[in-house]
Amino acid sequence: MRQSVNDWIKTSNAFDGVIEFAPAVADKADPLSFDQRFNDSDKLHPNDTGYQAIADMIDLKLITGR
Repeated sequence: MRQSVNDWIKTSNAFDGVIEFAPAVADKADPLSFDQRFNDSDKLHPNDTGYQAIADMIDLKLITGR
């Protein structure tokens, strides 16, 4: 279900822009799973290190326009 919703979000043109967070925290060997460094409990939400990885991958020019 997550993949279907994500595909629609990325391809529907219903939004001004989309930032794909999953690659920032994905396990390189299994892209549909968290890298262990970024999720240490529920396998659903990033840990603090995961949220930092997500923040680090965002180009702030997308938000600020500068």
